[in-house]
Amino acid sequence: MSVPAAAFGPGILIVTRTDVSPSPAVNIGYAQELTLDFAGSTKQLYGQNQYPLVAARSTIKVSGKIKAATLSGIAANNVFFGGAFASSGFSWTIGEQGTVAGASDQYQTSGHATFDADLGVNYAGSGLPLQRVASITKQGQHVEAAGVYTFHASDSGTSISVTYTTTALPAGGQSLTLANQPIGTTPTFQLDYYTNLNQPGAEPYALRLFSCVASKLSMPFKLEDFMMPEFDFDVFANASGNIFELVTPQIA
Repeated sequence: MSVPAAAFGPGILIVTRTDVSPSPAVNIGYAQELTLDFAGSTKQLYGQNQYPLVAARSTIKVSGKIKAATLSGIAANNVFFGGAFASSGFSWTIGEQGTVAGASDQYQTSGHATFDADLGVNYAGSGLPLQRVASITKQGQHVEAAGVYTFHASDSGTSISVTYTTTALPAGGQSLTLANQPIGTTPTFQLDYYTNLNQPGAEPYALRLFSCVASKLSMPFKLEDFMMPEFDFDVFANASGNIFELVTPQIA
């Protein structure tokens, strides 16, 4: 028995930047959803009767939405930001535990050699924050210089929790610094879609949208849920005047 042509599930989505060369291509990140909308404007010509004599279609807008299960920096950059990655950046150290030294009233962070920024000090016991100041005048204050923290003498011997960043990027990591670009700067991308119903005799269904531009990137961080990036985009004609190519497995 032949399997009817059917598409099930979100399929595979690959996005390729088309405004730079070489063109980086990447899986959007375990696609959750792909929605495409083709919306045309129509105009009716009426005479003396109730129904139109003729109808014609003018412009057509093609828009889409992608929801991904995981976050890919390359995909977000290909689709929306259009920047350039660097091998430098910063990484977090959260709640490093230490003790204010009795002799110097200081604490030297383990990441002082590549220290980047102070993100706060708390008392380890109570969790209450200390105040960063330019000059210490009382207990509960601290100053920081190159990853070395100095405290009031009253805090000597106190256990503390320090959060800070360093310039030591995690192994294999990269960073994206986005500059404010002139209006009209627009990264473009090609979208390739593939799906195959997992049944004996089923055949693949593939679609290529030649030129797309993103209008929105949403990253909803929620309590007790995963963050799933959402991309809204519009489709337009490429240099050859083509919009898409659709490959169907059957003549149906």
